[in-house]
Amino acid sequence: MKKVKKALGYLIYVSLGSWLPHYQLHRTWKIPKLIRSFCGFLMFNKCGKNVDIGRHISFSSNVEIGNNSSIGDCAHIQGSISIGNNVMIAPHCAFIGTDHNITKTTVPMNKQGEYGDSIIIEDDVWIGYGVIVLKGVHIGKGSVCAAGAVITKDVPNYTIVGGVPAKLIKPRK
Repeated sequence: MKKVKKALGYLIYVSLGSWLPHYQLHRTWKIPKLIRSFCGFLMFNKCGKNVDIGRHISFSSNVEIGNNSSIGDCAHIQGSISIGNNVMIAPHCAFIGTDHNITKTTVPMNKQGEYGDSIIIEDDVWIGYGVIVLKGVHIGKGSVCAAGAVITKDVPNYTIVGGVPAKLIKPRK
């Protein structure tokens, strides 16, 4: 039954998601938001209340999203991710929870398989435009990830990080 729900949700999302409006002039379109929210409920492992899921998102099957959280347009989610409550994810962000094995030099890299680790985003986090988060990263409560940052290590609670690779900019107080 779970696979049927996910397939139905994906079918609705693909057929309606590309032409339903998202944001325009600081206005939220209620019906498209409800449809995408319903698709999230069908496809994600956990989907909280009042979520806002953008258009043209690609994602794996192991996604959890909390209450009042949003994922911007054109996001890419690969691998396992847990998103807390009141999280804002801007458009064009990527969450890469898997990586290729490259340890054996006698075997081509594309034949060595892959491995992964969950990405955890705690409550009240803001992830700016175009941020890339890599496998195994834990983003602490109340943190801000500046636009364009590449997050390779854990982000402490209530801090602002940015850059490539991301570094502490300042605490958030």
